[in-house]
Amino acid sequence: MSKTSNINRVDGFAKVTGSATYSAEYKTAGVVYACLVGSTIAKGRIKSIDTKKAEWAPGVLSVITHLNVDKPVGYKDAKDPHNFGQPLQIFKDDSIVYYDQPIALVIADTFERMQYAASLIKAEYFKEEHSTDLNKAKDKERKVDTKKGDDYNRGIQDGYKNAAVILEADYTIPTEVHNPMELANIIAKWDGNKPTLYTKSQGVEGTRRSVGKVFGIAPEDVSVNSEYLGGAFGMGLHTWPYEIAALIGSKKLGKPVKLVLHREQMFTNVGYRPYTIQKIGLGATKEGKIVGLTHEAVAQTSSYEDFMEGTVNMSRFLYNSENVTTRYRIVPIDICTPIWMRGPGEATGSFALESAMDELAHKLNLDPIEFRKLNYAEKDQEQNKPWSSKFLLECYEGGMERIGWKNRKNEPGSVREGDWLVGYGMGTGTFGCYRSPTSVKAKLLANGNLVLQCSVNDMGPGTATMMTAIGADVTGISTENVIIEMGKSGLPKGPTQGGSATTSSVGSAVNDSCQLLVKKIIDLALLNPTFKNAKADDLSFVDGNVISKKEASKTISVMALLEANKLQELEVENQSKADEEAKKYSIYSYSVHFVKVLVNPKLGKIRLAHVVSCADIGTVINQKTSAGQMFGGAVGGIGMGLMEALEIDHRFGRPINNNFADYHVPVNADIEKQEVFFVNKKDPISNPMGTKGLGETALVGMAPAIANAVFNATGKRVRDLPITLDKIIETAKV
Repeated sequence: MSKTSNINRVDGFAKVTGSATYSAEYKTAGVVYACLVGSTIAKGRIKSIDTKKAEWAPGVLSVITHLNVDKPVGYKDAKDPHNFGQPLQIFKDDSIVYYDQPIALVIADTFERMQYAASLIKAEYFKEEHSTDLNKAKDKERKVDTKKGDDYNRGIQDGYKNAAVILEADYTIPTEVHNPMELANIIAKWDGNKPTLYTKSQGVEGTRRSVGKVFGIAPEDVSVNSEYLGGAFGMGLHTWPYEIAALIGSKKLGKPVKLVLHREQMFTNVGYRPYTIQKIGLGATKEGKIVGLTHEAVAQTSSYEDFMEGTVNMSRFLYNSENVTTRYRIVPIDICTPIWMRGPGEATGSFALESAMDELAHKLNLDPIEFRKLNYAEKDQEQNKPWSSKFLLECYEGGMERIGWKNRKNEPGSVREGDWLVGYGMGTGTFGCYRSPTSVKAKLLANGNLVLQCSVNDMGPGTATMMTAIGADVTGISTENVIIEMGKSGLPKGPTQGGSATTSSVGSAVNDSCQLLVKKIIDLALLNPTFKNAKADDLSFVDGNVISKKEASKTISVMALLEANKLQELEVENQSKADEEAKKYSIYSYSVHFVKVLVNPKLGKIRLAHVVSCADIGTVINQKTSAGQMFGGAVGGIGMGLMEALEIDHRFGRPINNNFADYHVPVNADIEKQEVFFVNKKDPISNPMGTKGLGETALVGMAPAIANAVFNATGKRVRDLPITLDKIIETAKV
């Protein structure tokens, strides 16, 4: 284990002391305050909008609507109304396409005056019949018009129907909302035709490109600052209309504009996990060998933008089956566009797949894990490639031991602890491992500090800590002497923080740049009289000193070396990307979540007595931050399984629990005991460190683990999340 494998978060002190600066906290001279006023209908057109009282209110600088907006040059009338990846063009016209769609931007000299003025705006509408209920709009379902939206088939189409034992079942995931602690926010200002943004973004470079596209300017002319994020979970993967609105307002006034959404707007304007209905057809021999698998999904999108995710993807390769069919359809309804949410697609898909696997195992009278082992995939049948590494069996074994799986009985309701029914369940998760081209600059200063620069930001997983650990390991420099500069444009280009690809992408770039920096230091040392006639292989760089491997007395500090060459620093900038060899393999992370639940059959109350999360993520760079990621992902899955659902009053097309009092998420008291276990075996293909992604797979599989445990305790199979007490009470086996 490396000496840096358990270091504390390098940004921890700044965050707990309040010295970390989040985007809405930047001190900007002359800043003014803005807010968005939302529509009160879900579909129609604006008949009239009265802004006069607001405009005349004290301190108001501007009220922008579709009637007076200076439309950005990038606004276009699409020939096809379905623009995959294109967000709402705010204030473009009088049309209303979802409830709380922004219809006005109010800007004032103080926050309080802005709020008051916003309350004075009144609008009248031409209402149209809206549709916000996916179940009632399924007749509008269609394929996504991209290659990713194509149906998939291997072997006999719907081959499960030919099996001796068949399971067919429907599973439902409701709309779930990200709800990070930090609200969506932006400070926008212009210097001529060059904007500067302090904004909540998971991708500095992506924000530069999207803003440049909207305003018709080069991405290089867009400055983005987003070093710290107070959670995001996926909502920061878009440049949202509120950011464009702030830029429009700032450009009009020639002043910096600060805009922070309020909590209710977080439920309606920055995406969510889409409501999804899935159907699984699963067939096996009487002995338990899978004959065929069909996985179909129907998910909502907005009426103005197509959105899809990988809901059915893991069903194509996770288990061995010659016959696999998947289909994915979208249904446009009158609600804001969804966005990728932690464990995007796979978290949703795993609920259906892993619940169905548990159901069929019970039907076959097999232990759920033994059933999975019988159908273990030795290669990726979808891509017809070998795995780069796969230690899923070790996850099964580690989790079984820690959760006490030997105490589980196949017959539901067979185990009790006092008045509580005891159930054990598990669910497997997986997520692809990706590596994006990434640049990192490594600088060794005369004072012995190592500076690592990259525009990637850190929304919480510990990216800066990971960079510090890898940089220290490669160079031998103490972690206390590693300085990370990140999260803003102008630095070497890093990837978007998402898709569990950051460590593989940025970590590889840190590794490669630091290797080159060490080589440059040794090459410089070879010119020094201390190492006359030495060869590069004879020297090593340790703790800020170049040392002869053959004669330990021969050494020179980097400070002396730089001084002797009249240098203030040495630097290397390098782009790192995956090599061609990686394309020959299928690279995935794996997780297995185990749950022990206690269920009171009379009250319907479910207690999570014990949660164990096991993962194969290749090399673990830092145990502390990795464990934190795994704990957090599991908690997100617990919310998905037991609590989270955005409730919409379909009469009005508006959410009714758009607040933290009514939208429930897990807290510490909801989980009695939680453990994390990593296999920690290096992947030989993924990247130089041998890591695989963790952020997404940490959540995938938890929701079905809970559902399967509840069934094992009660005999009640819940196929529509969340599993609330009304679905359990008086139906449990007693």
